[in-house]
Amino acid sequence: MRMSYRVYSYVLAACAALASISGAMCQGAGAVGPYAVTASWSIGGGGGWDYLRVDPDMRVLYVTHGSEVVVLDLASGKVLATISELKRAHDIALEPGSKVGFISDGDANAVVVFDRKTYRKLGSIPTGKNPDGMVYEPTTKTVWAFDGHSNDVTVIDAESQRVVATTKVPGKPEYPQADGKGAVFVNIEDKNSLLRIDAKSHTITAEWKLAGCESPSGLAMDTTHWRLYSVCDGKVMAATDADSGKVLKLVPIGDGPDAARYDPVNQVVFSSNEDGTLTVVDTKNDAFRIIQTVKTKKSGRTMAFDEKTGRAFVVVADFGPKPAPTAANPNPRLPALAGTFKVLVVSRK
Repeated sequence: MRMSYRVYSYVLAACAALASISGAMCQGAGAVGPYAVTASWSIGGGGGWDYLRVDPDMRVLYVTHGSEVVVLDLASGKVLATISELKRAHDIALEPGSKVGFISDGDANAVVVFDRKTYRKLGSIPTGKNPDGMVYEPTTKTVWAFDGHSNDVTVIDAESQRVVATTKVPGKPEYPQADGKGAVFVNIEDKNSLLRIDAKSHTITAEWKLAGCESPSGLAMDTTHWRLYSVCDGKVMAATDADSGKVLKLVPIGDGPDAARYDPVNQVVFSSNEDGTLTVVDTKNDAFRIIQTVKTKKSGRTMAFDEKTGRAFVVVADFGPKPAPTAANPNPRLPALAGTFKVLVVSRK
């Protein structure tokens, strides 16, 4: 039975009152709400994945999938193309209005340049070890590839496609965000901290400890109200002031998050969680209140968001038994089963 809006409002009010007692109770009560999984797009194939990104200019969705990037039509979910012959794709960076895009190819220690119309590979740019999360910085027109195994960032001029700087960071970098005003922020996973880097000088201008946040990974930013959202182990999201670095609140989320995205229209932030949930947090007036926990599918740890339609996209798959550890791979991941890879579309009702 559909819950009426009035009753739903009472439930949310009760959750807010009980938040200090039990964040888990609020998550359960928030299961009914304005968001739902409205489509499932099958991609198929085997292998793992990492980040995905919406191309707002070309109206496509790029999905990293092991040694390739799958390109989907944003309206229908139809597979349009595959950018293949990569070693291990992690992320995609885009300059608005540009004809080219950039893929971080971790095992190749390179960023691959591709044509956004033909999806043809155009070149490769050497980076540090294992380039992972990336971001485009608009004031300097540069692409920043954060190198997870060499603890640095490779800064690439988007037009010339040449490396202009390599800057060390004090630990393992995870996901970055740019504020559009000349600063780049990035989570440092093994230091439980958040960095601010000046885009012109490529120097670190602040390092803030994320108290109560273990192993921060995904990062979202509200550039209007100047808030950063780091998703962490231990089922928490850290809401941080982007000027002072002060942690404003720790918000309970699902287990195993690896991505966060912000919706500036509805002023909510999403956390995609490996436990099969998508946490939706209201940020209006610094409420930082869970309004819904959407059931997705176990494994759905990364996501993308389309500001034009307000839809979120979560990647999921089925998994086989965990392989035995080896000397080369002491902590093997569960293998994704071939043919089960898909994108879940989460829409506002």
